[in-house]
Parts: sequence; C-alpha cells; structure tokens
Amino acid sequence: MRSTLVPSLILALSAGAAQALDLAPLWDFSQPAASEQRLRAALATAQGDAAFILRTQFARSWGLRRDFAKARALLAELQPALTGAGPEARVRYHLELGRSHASATHPPEALTDDARRQARAAFQTALDTARGAGLDGLAIDAIHMFAFVDTAPAQQLHWAQQALALSLSSTQPEAQRWQASIRNNLGHALHQLGRFEEALAQFQQALALRQRAGKPQAVHQARWMVAWTLRALQRSDEALQMQLALEREADAAGAPDPYVFEELETLYRERGDSARAAHYAQRRRQGVR
Repeated sequence: MRSTLVPSLILALSAGAAQALDLAPLWDFSQPAASEQRLRAALATAQGDAAFILRTQFARSWGLRRDFAKARALLAELQPALTGAGPEARVRYHLELGRSHASATHPPEALTDDARRQARAAFQTALDTARGAGLDGLAIDAIHMFAFVDTAPAQQLHWAQQALALSLSSTQPEAQRWQASIRNNLGHALHQLGRFEEALAQFQQALALRQRAGKPQAVHQARWMVAWTLRALQRSDEALQMQLALEREADAAGAPDPYVFEELETLYRERGDSARAAHYAQRRRQGVR
C-alpha cells in the first residue's frame, strides 16, 4: 500500500488542489513509535513538499511520546526550507511547532505563559495559512488546537463552535470528517459548564457519526460520553444500563475499561449499593474481573 500512496499524494500537491495529504494510513496515534517507522518508510519514495510534510510528522510522533525537545529539534532542522515550501507544508510545520508547546500530552505544569504564547502564535499562523489556501480540514485542526491553549470551558466551547461551523459549511471531506471529534469536544465543554442537556445532544450526534464510521473503539468512547452525561442528568437507570453493556463488551474483547469501572463505582455508590461500588473500585484499581 505504501508504495502507491506517496506518489499519488505528490501528484495532488503538484496539481495545486486544495486537498491535504491523507496521512491517516500511516498513523496510529496510540503507537507513535510504530507510526514513525511507517512515516520513515513512506519518506523513501517522497519528494518535495510531501517529504517535508512527512518529516513534520516525525516531530508529532515525538510529541506524543512527550519528548517535546526532540520534536522541536526536528522542526528546527526543517525551518530553513520553510520559505520555499507550499502552503500545506507550512501549515503542518506550524501545527507541529504549536503542538510541541501545547497539546493533550502536555502535563498542566508545562503550560507556562511562554509555552501558551508560542503555541498560540504557531497555531494562528497555521490557521491563517490554511484559510488562505482553502485547506479546511487543516484549518479545523488549527482551530481545535486553540482549546489546548485556552483551557477554560467557555473558551473551549468557543473554539469548538468555530470548528463545527467550518466543518458544517465545508464541502471538503477532510473537513467533514472532523465533525464527530468536534461534537465530542463541544459536548465536553458544555458538560463542564453544567449545560448537560446540550452536552447530551452533542454526544448523541457524535455517537451516530462514530457508528456510521464503524470504528469500534471510537464507538465505545462515544457511548461512554453519552452514559456519563445521562448520569449528570440524573437519568441513572439509563446510564447504568449503558455502562454495564460497555463493561460486557469490553470484557468480551479482552480490553477492560477502567473509565467504565469508575462510572459504575459512582453509579452504585449513588444508589447506596456499597458492595457493588467496592467491586468496581477493585476492578478500577487492579484492572481485573
């Protein structure tokens, strides 16, 4: 598959189409080291902007491994070629530069004022460049990254709304594919603000989109978000049934989920069933049946 992937992507870039490289076949974000090996294999046949873009993803893989200094060092090696790169390459460079300062993998203490400032500047450059080039999917990526700089729920809600508006208005598949993730983020911000009915509506729409895409782990997580919010709405019977179903399915797949155990512990404790609550507390701590 890799032998045919990169040449076709290079052709798309040289044609000047407002279409981003499809890096998804090379990425498994839960296994960044293995992903880096696939990216390096693809680099063997890549040229020009495609090669530049693949190298930016090496930096991303190191950021996912929390080696942010190495990520920035890799990007520094690319910086001299930045002025001659095309818009997508420049967007991806600035996205990864921003992610090296603020991302989901950064611990809270790493988000200093200086780190936020540098991340914001990089994400803004990425966003402006993506918008100018009509790269809607990458523009959404940049917008959603601002939520890792502006971490108050009201700010995260703002950025999720901006991203959703672009996803809904775009005709580009790369932008439309973001909708499930954005609705999840929107639901989370609404949940944090105590706007549980609105959060539930977003999580239910995200679940429907995940089910349509047919990725079991993403569906599992989306169902958990719905059940989590049902508990917040004091619809505990529904929440309990959903979490028990998730427990059964995860156990059957050989992948017990501690977040499910945590919710089941809370639900049974709220019901006054201390024995069942203790059972799930034990499962959560030990990861065993």
